Order: sequence, then structure tokens, then C-alpha cells
Amino acid sequence: MKKLAIARLGRSVGLKGEMRFFDLSDFPEQFQEGASFESDRGKLTIERINPQRGTIKFVGINTPEDAKKLTNAYLYSDEQKSKEQLNLNEGEYFWFEIIGLDIYENSEYLGKVQDIQRMPQSDYLLVQTAPDLIQKNLPKSFLLPFSDPFIVDVDLQKRRIVVAGARDILEAS
Repeated sequence: MKKLAIARLGRSVGLKGEMRFFDLSDFPEQFQEGASFESDRGKLTIERINPQRGTIKFVGINTPEDAKKLTNAYLYSDEQKSKEQLNLNEGEYFWFEIIGLDIYENSEYLGKVQDIQRMPQSDYLLVQTAPDLIQKNLPKSFLLPFSDPFIVDVDLQKRRIVVAGARDILEAS
């Protein structure tokens, strides 16, 4: 089962084992007191979390020295657990569902989603350009906004995204 990094732990804060907390997910509601997560350093259970201050404390981590051992560790979930615990609205997708999908515009294969870049205004698909288009001196990759009017249809079963205007973006990149 593929692990998904959903949070990163920062430096120790205060004297009671609290740490800086960086949520890497779109679902802050999953980080609640009593919730347990796998990490680079073993299983961790949340004792307290303060989203406004960006801090977290785990059960059994009671000193700055204990917390420092977790600095820069990641918390993980997996695809199955995420799908079971988190409800998406119509037209919403998990990133792991989108990465790897093929991009088509007017039946032309433009490339494959390599990654997703989060920007302030929108999320962008990092598309690895199709080899035949690279041979025509087009860029090896390009960014495509994951929003209207660019995304026409997402079909998880066919593993494809139908887009509009992406060829123009590719040519202008």
C-alpha cells in the first residue's frame, strides 16, 4: 500500500513537547485528538492540536528533547484509509487519483500528469509532455491549471483527463 505524506513536523515549541505542524493535505479535519498516524519515526497519536498556532503534541512526547527527535518527520496515510475516512464532493478528487492520468485535447494525447503544484490561486497539473510532441521541439513539461475552463472531464476509470486550451499553454511554454 502506497504511503501518502499528509503532514510534516517542524521544530520543538515550548517546554511540554509541542511541535510546529505543517498540514500537507486538503483535509485538516483528519487531525483530531486521539487520531493515530504512521510516521518516519513510528506510530504517533495526537494528544493536542492547535491549528491557529500551527502546533501539535503527541501522546508520550513530553519534553523538548523528545520533540526534537521528531523534527522533520512526516505523518502518513494510505489511499484506502483516505478514501474510507474522507468524503469528497462532486468534482473533487484525491491527488493520488489524478497523478498518472493521461491528458487529451480534441483526441490528441498531450502527456501524463506527473505531479500537482499548489499555488495560491489554483492547483496546477505538472504534465510530462508526450514524447512525439517533445520531438517537435515542444517543452518536456508544462503546467496546466486544474480549474475551469481548462478541465473538461476527469474519467478515473479510463485514466484520462479531457482538457481545453492546454495545447496553447504547451506551445507558449
